[in-house]
Amino acid sequence: MEVVGELINASRKKIGEAIKARDTEFIQETARQQRDSGADYIDVNAGTFVGKEKECVEWLIQSVQQVVDAPCCIDSPDPEVVDSALRLHQGAPIINSISLESERYNALLPIVTGNECKVVALCMSDQGMPESAEDRFSIAEKLVNSLVQKGVSKDNIYVDPLVQPVSTNDSYGVEFLKAIERIMTELDGVHTICGLSNISYGLPKRHLLNRNFAVMGVLKGLDCAIINPLDSQLMADIKAAEVLAGRDTFCMNFLEAYRAGKLD
Repeated sequence: MEVVGELINASRKKIGEAIKARDTEFIQETARQQRDSGADYIDVNAGTFVGKEKECVEWLIQSVQQVVDAPCCIDSPDPEVVDSALRLHQGAPIINSISLESERYNALLPIVTGNECKVVALCMSDQGMPESAEDRFSIAEKLVNSLVQKGVSKDNIYVDPLVQPVSTNDSYGVEFLKAIERIMTELDGVHTICGLSNISYGLPKRHLLNRNFAVMGVLKGLDCAIINPLDSQLMADIKAAEVLAGRDTFCMNFLEAYRAGKLD
């Protein structure tokens, strides 16, 4: 499974303070820790800095890419922010995200199709947030087909069926997992991604819920997640789940993690 390290997000108090103070050392150390713990992408989000998001994201990308070799996940719905970030970014990042919401789709489509990047296809439409697996798949199918018709490679599309907290509706976890399985079965060639920790919002023992949900997601075909890679138990559980789901050829990733002391 590919991992997007979620920690450089301005909604987190220490990160927000570091961005405001332009504390390069703190941001770079956070990026390094995530990369060393197994992150394939480093998420950068400055959404709380209204009116200053563009310059903050630019600074974050420059700071992160000075010290890690992983690409960023540009986490903003603002096309101006995304466009400016892409001009600075070295290599192919992930854009998070385009959706079927008309305004967002029309604004981001030229950027997505005009750059070498991967893109999160969020299962949202003008009708709002889907609740059932069927609704999620319907949006995913339309969005994927539209992006492919516009020249986006399926391998560059990461469908996000939208994790919602089970604390607000006890069917949200099951419906999400059903959607993942159907997307990976019927939309051959695309990837799936999610902000995994949303599942446990509002509940105690969030790490316990997140870890179990990750394992269940792996079994259904989830192949990328936005998570905290410093949660060593979560990372170990994902490695074990991939072995048991037949997604780790000759258990090589599991053995490599074991030799590196990352399964303790």
